[in-house]
Order: sequence, then C-alpha cells, then structure tokens
Amino acid sequence: MHGEYKVPGGKLVVVDLEEREGRIHGFHLAGDFFLEPDDALDDIDQAVNGLPVESDVPTIAAAIRAALPEGAQLLGFTPESVATAIRRALVTAPGWADFEWEVVHDRPVSPRMNLALDEVLTTRVGAGLRKPTLRLWEWNENAVVIGSFQSLRNEVDPAGADKYGFDVVRRISGGGAMLMAANSIVTYSLYVPASLVAGMTFADSYAFLDDWVLQALRSLGIDAVYQPLNDIAGPHGKIGGAAQKRLANGGVLHHATLSYDMDGQVLTEVLRIGREKLSDKGTVSAAKRVDPLRSQTGLPRDQVIDRFIQTFTTLYGATEGHITDDEYAEAEALVESKFATDAWLQRVP
Repeated sequence: MHGEYKVPGGKLVVVDLEEREGRIHGFHLAGDFFLEPDDALDDIDQAVNGLPVESDVPTIAAAIRAALPEGAQLLGFTPESVATAIRRALVTAPGWADFEWEVVHDRPVSPRMNLALDEVLTTRVGAGLRKPTLRLWEWNENAVVIGSFQSLRNEVDPAGADKYGFDVVRRISGGGAMLMAANSIVTYSLYVPASLVAGMTFADSYAFLDDWVLQALRSLGIDAVYQPLNDIAGPHGKIGGAAQKRLANGGVLHHATLSYDMDGQVLTEVLRIGREKLSDKGTVSAAKRVDPLRSQTGLPRDQVIDRFIQTFTTLYGATEGHITDDEYAEAEALVESKFATDAWLQRVP
C-alpha cells in the first residue's frame, strides 16, 4: 500500500506498507522533509511496524513521538502528518493528480443562487455527474451569509443590514457569518469527492484543501499561513475563513471567503460581533480583525482572482469549465424551494 500527504506549508510525506494479520508490516517512510539525526528514520519505521491497521492518527502519532530520540528535529513534517499518510494508504486515498479538474468563473448571480449552486454542484460531484471543480463566485447583490447553525438574531443586526442594503441568507455549511459586499471579497468553492480527503482528520482536511490558495497568496507577496481550524491569515491579521459540508453521497463542499476591501464600520453595524469573539482573536475592534487583500497586494480584485485560477490550474492541470443550463435550472428551483424561504433562513431563529 502506498500513501502520500503534502503537509500544508511543509513537505511531502510518502509511506509504503503492507497489512498482515490485521497489523502494519514492512513500513517505510520517505519524503522531501528534513530529519535529524539520520537514524531517527529507522526509529519511526520500527514504531509503526506492528501497529493495528485500525489505529487512528493520534495513536500512530503517539507511537512515533515516543520512539523518537531525545532532541530529534523534524522539519517540514510532524508525527501527525506521517500518521495521516498512513491512514490514506490504508484506505487507498487518491491524490489531487488522480482527478481531472475544472475551474469555473462564470457570470454573476445572486447570493442565494450561489448558495444553491454550491449544493447542486457538490451533489453532482458526489454522484459522479461532474468533474471535481473549483468555482470562483461572482454576485450581483449585497448579502450577509450566515452559517448553517448560527442564530439569525444573534448574528445580524436588522437595522444595520437595512441601512446598508444587505440581504440575509443562510448557507448549508457551518462556520461564521460573512459580509458579501459587491467587489469587496473573493469567494471560492471546491466540489470534491470524499475520497480526496480520506484518512484525514476533519481539521487536517481544511488545511489540505486550502494549501493551493496559500501558494497563490504567497506568489502575490503575502506570507499567508493557515490557522486552525479554518482561518487564512497573513502577517497583519486574518484574511479569510473556510467552511465545509459533507453530503451523504460522497460529495464534499469546501468554500472560503477572503476579504479584498472591507469597510470596518459597515461590518460592525451589520454583524453582531461580540466582545468574546474578538477577544479570542487578540484584537480590540472588529475593523482590525480582517486584513484586506487590496491593501497587501495593491492589485485589482480581478487580478487576484486570475492569480488564484492560474495557481490552481498550474498545480493540478485543471481546465476551464462552465456551469451547464441544467445545473442553473436545478439551482434556480432550489432557491425557490429552500434558500429563499423563511423556513430555511429561520431554521435557527
């Protein structure tokens, strides 16, 4: 069995192993990481050999950590990343290169339509009716998009939303509210088969699916990092956040919103951002929580999006794609039956 795991912001971890009588046998670790001392590689191999094949990531990582000599230095990888590669080998998880990818950047649609398209396209990828896809959003209305489990009254100030012309909509993924003002953010969605993130912890899958955008941001001169569970940040603060939804048919939705040019005053008047939420970010005001891409790159929004598309296409061999008429029609019907209804918006009052 063979497994690989590219550590977000780090190195490639490669493992080969066999299964004998329910235990790992013949395990060997390789990769482009750095490890001192040299013979610590043998210690890692010996620690893994003999473990039950059902061992989870924490169990495998603990065994590796216990076997490392005092003072061992692991650069570009961790015991957890080795364990993740092992789990991916045991479930024969494919990598990015094993899929044909499409990139979609189509006409603007309403925020509700964007949310409906997320559900439709995730379902189709899970059912094998569409290639795995990266979609860059465009929209034609201002909106506040709240997470699936957020309380409407606790998150949004109706007076502020009315004052600045923000509609309020609810998405199918969890996470926090995002302010979608026209031309002020960059939002993308990944629609992938669950097999791509098989063997990973839920938290690891976030960083794994967003590693390409960190590379895109770094190519723009931003020293971007991933902050668990779901934040993308730069040296001056948070840039954006991600959210996921996994469907029963095997489709995974992973989407992220990055601030391009935000008005901090509007943010504080439309969203009810409490002191508790701000204090855990180490900031005093909501306006300082998000650091816009415009101020860090000096580039127009469309050029930032072009770099995202270029980076993803280069890394994964993606081709240009489009949303089909059938997919638009299915999404329009879903807007009417779900995303435009009070029942959906008020599901958590």
